[in-house]
Amino acid sequence: MIIDAGGYPSPLGYGGFPKSVCTSVNECMCHGIPDSRKLQDGDIINIDVTVYLNGYHGDTSKTFLCGEVDEPSKLLVKVTEECMLRAISACKHGTSFKKIGRRISEHAEKHGFGVVERFVGHGVGRIFHSEPVIYHQRNNMPGQMVAGQTFTIEPILSMGSIECDMWGDGWTAVTTDGSLAAQFEHTILITKTGAEILTKC
Repeated sequence: MIIDAGGYPSPLGYGGFPKSVCTSVNECMCHGIPDSRKLQDGDIINIDVTVYLNGYHGDTSKTFLCGEVDEPSKLLVKVTEECMLRAISACKHGTSFKKIGRRISEHAEKHGFGVVERFVGHGVGRIFHSEPVIYHQRNNMPGQMVAGQTFTIEPILSMGSIECDMWGDGWTAVTTDGSLAAQFEHTILITKTGAEILTKC
């Protein structure tokens, strides 16, 4: 579909990644490789899509509910999306990057979820991954947003451990205790007065 529209799926071949999208099911935090496992009633799945079109990359992901999902899992998914949106709403020219992590952590902790620290947001545009590095947890990193910057905000929340184990494929990251994890992501453009979501449908 991406190729038919004149684009290219950015993940395909990136660092040796073998597929066109990432699909992260249940305890998979991120970078899951699509395979033949059938989705089951009660699963949650994050689908991470990056498209290269007209010289620019656009990076986005969303966690979906499969069939009848239990209430704790629904809450995890809901709060993760809210964390992303709260962080985006804090962004504008001159704002400290650390405000992103503070906004996400405050909302996640209020609901008893942990914020995964290992994976970060990133600058994106003509290059798939670039500066700035976006931390989703509380931090004291320096730096302020500048109008014209484009970067991703992509928090991962976990019901349990925020630590991960890596599978032998070198990509798939799963929670160490098997607890569920959810992620949402948008690419945003910083303006003088706020942030424009570039990957909004």
